[in-house]
Amino acid sequence: MCDEFTAGAEEAHLARRGLNRRQFAALGAAGMALVGCSGTVKADGGSDVSEKMVSITTADGICDAFFVHPAKGTHPGVILWPDIAGLRDAFKIMARNLAAEGYAVLAVNQYYRGSPAPVLDSFSEWRTPEGQAKIAPLREALTPDAVTSDAKAFVAFLDQQEEVDIARGIGSNGYCMGGPFTVRSAAAVPSRVKAAASFHGAGMVTDAPDSPHRLLARTQAGFLFAIARNDDERQPEQKTELRKAADAAGRPAEIEVYPADHGWCVVDSPAYDPNAADKAWQRMLALFSGL
Repeated sequence: MCDEFTAGAEEAHLARRGLNRRQFAALGAAGMALVGCSGTVKADGGSDVSEKMVSITTADGICDAFFVHPAKGTHPGVILWPDIAGLRDAFKIMARNLAAEGYAVLAVNQYYRGSPAPVLDSFSEWRTPEGQAKIAPLREALTPDAVTSDAKAFVAFLDQQEEVDIARGIGSNGYCMGGPFTVRSAAAVPSRVKAAASFHGAGMVTDAPDSPHRLLARTQAGFLFAIARNDDERQPEQKTELRKAADAAGRPAEIEVYPADHGWCVVDSPAYDPNAADKAWQRMLALFSGL
């Protein structure tokens, strides 16, 4: 999870690049994509995709989201849940990349109850006192019930779009705090959400009765759980409990600890690792190919 423990790893990553946090923040998402160029950053500005901001009616208000898809044809829908810093340019880049692979991607503003996106312009802002103060009350509103309700609204939105192939399943991917939201999405509409990928997900295995790992039996999805090595250091039992839960539920699940730190998949994260991110990306595409 994004706390002081992972902040230390981020500082080490920046030091190896010869950057401090201020210099890194000044690069922005586009600059970071160039610094850590990999196969996962390829669609921005160059692919034949169509995009727009959309408004989605939920039980709690109007959610703003970024909807991007191939310019022609119908395609499986995907719900993208951003990390703790919320919907911003970094996730628009990632959504475009996935759309270029043949998916209709809805990157949501999970904080819509309190603010339109972007709440923060970059992950680096989350590490400031001001950024954390902005996020704290918005984060509190994201109860399991709220996320489940939102997921139902997002599925309904996708199924109403002419660019979405409703004969195929919907996928979901999530990062950091968005990781468990993918599982809740699969449990919210099991007949539609058929694949869920969590990258350095936080709070996947807890003592709560509705812990994400306890929801797998309510789903009809296949899963990818890509775990950060420093998250595994603190909670080594997470991978074992996820495997037990998936096996007990009879759900296919790929569970792996990556040789990278929390945040490695997100292009504006100090921990971004292009090689590990590309591997995780390819494993997600393999999962989504079954939709």
